[in-house]
Amino acid sequence: MSPADDRPEPDDDSHEAPSKSARKREAHAQQALGEKLLAIPEAEWPALAVPAELAEALRAALRIHARGGRRRQLQYIGKLMRRIDSEAIATALARRAERQAEQTRDFHRLEQWRDRLLDEGDTALAELLDAFPAADRQHLRQLVRNAQREQAAQKPPRAARLLFRYLRELAEAGD
Repeated sequence: MSPADDRPEPDDDSHEAPSKSARKREAHAQQALGEKLLAIPEAEWPALAVPAELAEALRAALRIHARGGRRRQLQYIGKLMRRIDSEAIATALARRAERQAEQTRDFHRLEQWRDRLLDEGDTALAELLDAFPAADRQHLRQLVRNAQREQAAQKPPRAARLLFRYLRELAEAGD
């Protein structure tokens, strides 16, 4: 009989404790979540339902600049994160990141409209007016002409900024 045959068969009902590696992965994940909390402004912590003890530990981490001390404080934050239900915080952080990504996409879309208006002129203007029927055609044309003149004269892009601001107002009014 081999030594493997002497081992008792595991019961299907028994729950084994997570392995050391699994516990370490979880600890690192909680610590990383704490680091993400440090990256956002403190004013937003209450909206994320950050408990008072964790908020105090985060404030302390913000004050610590020594590398070793900060690392230890982050480990403490990870320990606190494991004690609380951090799933709600993780979900709130994910929603926040999603909103930021959406704002970035909207910003880039408006930049593309501005660049198209400056490059293509009336063709892009017609498409923009189809997309935003409430837009003032004459005002848009004036903004585009001024921005094109500035671009040709290699002046600072004041009119292009005004054009972008008007496009942002249109997009906000359309929402």
